[in-house]
Amino acid sequence: MTSPSGTLELHELVLPAHANHRGTLFAGEGLRLMAKAAFLAARGLAQREAVMAAVTGVQFLSPVALGQQLLLRAWVSRVGRSSMTVCVTGLSESPGTPPEEVLKGVFEMVAVDGKGRPSPAKR
Repeated sequence: MTSPSGTLELHELVLPAHANHRGTLFAGEGLRLMAKAAFLAARGLAQREAVMAAVTGVQFLSPVALGQQLLLRAWVSRVGRSSMTVCVTGLSESPGTPPEEVLKGVFEMVAVDGKGRPSPAKR
């Protein structure tokens, strides 16, 4: 799978604290990790702080078991005056098996100034 240039990659290990009662990644933790990747990608592109304005879609495609590594890839697909659309995919990785896409989502982020007001995203 190829990624757009400017892609941020974040690696996480699924630990018991991240799991649900079935021993797989709790959906809320998956959403938190995707939001973290979206924030880092938006802040990196805007060169200033960013906040989440909306989540326009999240899909949990497959369970992620305890002990698996989760590779999150985030990239900014659209830049407005202060808003950005950030796409995030999550791949589960285990030794000896090919990576599998397990999560994906689209986040609307807004660059903000020191007072939390929308501010132009630098390019």
